[in-house]
Amino acid sequence: MTAREAAFEILERCRKDSAWASSAADSVIRSRLLDRRDAALASAITLGVLQNREYFNYLISAFCTSSPGKMEGKVLTVLQIGVCQLVLLDRIPARAAVNETVALCKTAGLDRAKGLVNAVLRRIAERRESLPEVPGKGTADYLAVRYSHPLWLAERLIKEKGYPFTEALFAADNCPQPLDIQINTLRISTETYCRMLEEEGIAYQIPAFPADCVSLSGGTVEMLPGFMDGFFYVQDRAARTAVDIAGLRPGMKVLDACACPGGKSFAAAMNMEGKGDILSCDIHEKKLALVARNAERLQLSILRTECCDARRFDPAYTEAFDAVIADVPCSGFGVIGKKPEIRSKTPEEIAELPAIQEKILDNLSRYVRPGGILIYSTCTILREENESVVEFFLDENRAFSTCDFSIADRDSVNGCYTFYPNVDGTDGFFVAKLKKEQ
Repeated sequence: MTAREAAFEILERCRKDSAWASSAADSVIRSRLLDRRDAALASAITLGVLQNREYFNYLISAFCTSSPGKMEGKVLTVLQIGVCQLVLLDRIPARAAVNETVALCKTAGLDRAKGLVNAVLRRIAERRESLPEVPGKGTADYLAVRYSHPLWLAERLIKEKGYPFTEALFAADNCPQPLDIQINTLRISTETYCRMLEEEGIAYQIPAFPADCVSLSGGTVEMLPGFMDGFFYVQDRAARTAVDIAGLRPGMKVLDACACPGGKSFAAAMNMEGKGDILSCDIHEKKLALVARNAERLQLSILRTECCDARRFDPAYTEAFDAVIADVPCSGFGVIGKKPEIRSKTPEEIAELPAIQEKILDNLSRYVRPGGILIYSTCTILREENESVVEFFLDENRAFSTCDFSIADRDSVNGCYTFYPNVDGTDGFFVAKLKKEQ
């Protein structure tokens, strides 16, 4: 199977079965045994199409008499694969991009569409350096098409943050996403691990924050040096920093609620120098089993897992923890770059989330000992799931107050900080630090 055939199969699974791109890609790439270069190309095409679908459809409509909305789904997928190579993957020669995509028609059972695909892609290839501009620059409609983001989100962010900020944010969402790995400092130093990367010829960067983080351009995690030795785990910089903000110390008793996939629990264990007790809870038993396996790989003996629902208060945990980390379920608009399927969500679909988040936060606050810390976080950038939830909580819980903190050279506001991809180079992410009075 070629890289383009793999991308076609992944995209069709996403289109027909509403599959998540990451799981579909893993399944196809692993089962088809693509080599590393083909796997990287298939992944780049898949993500490129999902991140830029509306823009690609605009370009297709500019060079085709048939509207993308009226095309057969499989034909449109093939065209989008071709456009992705011509517009985003500039290392691929235009001739190869066109010819290989036309050849894809045969393996996809679309011989009848060869002429259409060839004609449209050749026209786009001829204008590769001077593609038609999306009309309406300076408006939400322009941003929604040019960056393939929801129109309602563009309108809201322009109102809240201004047009230049919103365009920069959307552009950052569509850039290649780095692979951030956090070094297990209980097993190896960051300097030693970086030497291992250098010996393997793997390029890396050391970001400004957090400490002991290494950013890679991509790659298969299991193939990186030291994976089976437990020398690192994968976690975005913002999520890792949220644990640093908690100020955990050795010997503490910590609850990581909504813990899966486990990154915050692992970070907590390292910040606590492997001394203390960490309870990782979630409602997904299968995912908790993965947390336990990774904890074993990382040799984190102070971590244990338990299946429970944070929406239900458990009196057995009343004031039982020095710190509680609540990374609650959310709309996910901060990770839209890694999970492009989120772009299809509507305001109506996420309207019930704040009530759930408020309930979880209230329950978990009762588990915090006097003088203890409560961290509330989400991977979204919407105010109603972030600051508004914290404000509602503080109005109802007078025993808690906010704690200010700093990240690199930026300060929190009323104990809250929102990471943005275009500002911080991370996932969009929100953190609030709350302290319970003695």
